[in-house]
Amino acid sequence: MKTLTSTLIAATLLASPTFAETLNVVGSWSNLPLYKNFETPFWTDKLPELSKGEFDAQLTSFDQMGIQGADVFRMLGDGVFDIGATVGDYTVGDAPELEGLDVPLLATDAADAQKMVEAARPMVADIMHQRFDAELLGIAPYPPQVVFCKGEVNSLADLKGKKVRGSGRMTTKFLEALGAEGINIAFSEVPGSLERGVIDCAVTGAGSGYSAGWAEVSDHLLTLPLGGWDPVVIAMNKDRFDDLSAEQQTTLKSAVAEGLEAPAWAAAQGGLENDIACLTGKGECTSGEAQHMTLVEPSDADKAEALKILTDVVLPDWASRAGSEWVTRWNDSVGATFGVKIDG
Repeated sequence: MKTLTSTLIAATLLASPTFAETLNVVGSWSNLPLYKNFETPFWTDKLPELSKGEFDAQLTSFDQMGIQGADVFRMLGDGVFDIGATVGDYTVGDAPELEGLDVPLLATDAADAQKMVEAARPMVADIMHQRFDAELLGIAPYPPQVVFCKGEVNSLADLKGKKVRGSGRMTTKFLEALGAEGINIAFSEVPGSLERGVIDCAVTGAGSGYSAGWAEVSDHLLTLPLGGWDPVVIAMNKDRFDDLSAEQQTTLKSAVAEGLEAPAWAAAQGGLENDIACLTGKGECTSGEAQHMTLVEPSDADKAEALKILTDVVLPDWASRAGSEWVTRWNDSVGATFGVKIDG
């Protein structure tokens, strides 16, 4: 009888499911497509499936928590939550070298944006270790950062003298070199600022601007990617990551790559075309009601002027803040990929 009982207990234990590791995750802006279409389904549904029950997650976003995007990695390093995601450009006050992940104007389509991210990934992993005591898990794209204006704009030169909300330090430096006034305003405050005339234009992703209602308070859309692609960096508290087994670490990173990064990148180019259609009414909009902004496509002269400002002003300014080690690494990775070199 004792033998039978022991056998039944052992069989029951073997058949019992293993308890999943529950991860506390803070995602990016809750009202934008990356969070709604990719982060939410990944953390709530795909992660348990891809990890075969090894992990599940409790998800919120930094805006739902009532914290700033710039605070996410500081709090992550302090162990307030397990995993955090925020726009890399939001954190450059703490890590200026991270600006090298998203240099504006180099990538004009999703394929080039992904090449930029892949080239910069080893740099980003080291920056996350050194600056935030965090382990890089993945990098996902927002759409390219284009320019929404209230009032007529027909070329890049027309931004001169205007008050423009940038989407990062490099973008703001570019605007200032162009003769515009770079204004620092939170994303959520832009519609009211455009409506009241506090600013004339603002830079953000086409889809982000559509989702946040910017087309209701602006009328011209300049599609030159002045703000890069605003990639979202996804990272885990380093102590928490190191507590996982080697097998769990591999499983988690593979799941993020397959279930979150890959679908977001695959949708990026088609998403851009849809976003522009939704903002301008030119083409089919699958996201909702189309708006009627005037589409302003950059001329060859605009592109040439923009690249000149980038290489003569913006990148040297970043180099002076990032330091020679990171400049060398950027030249050997992102710069080599796009045929751009920062001197000095």
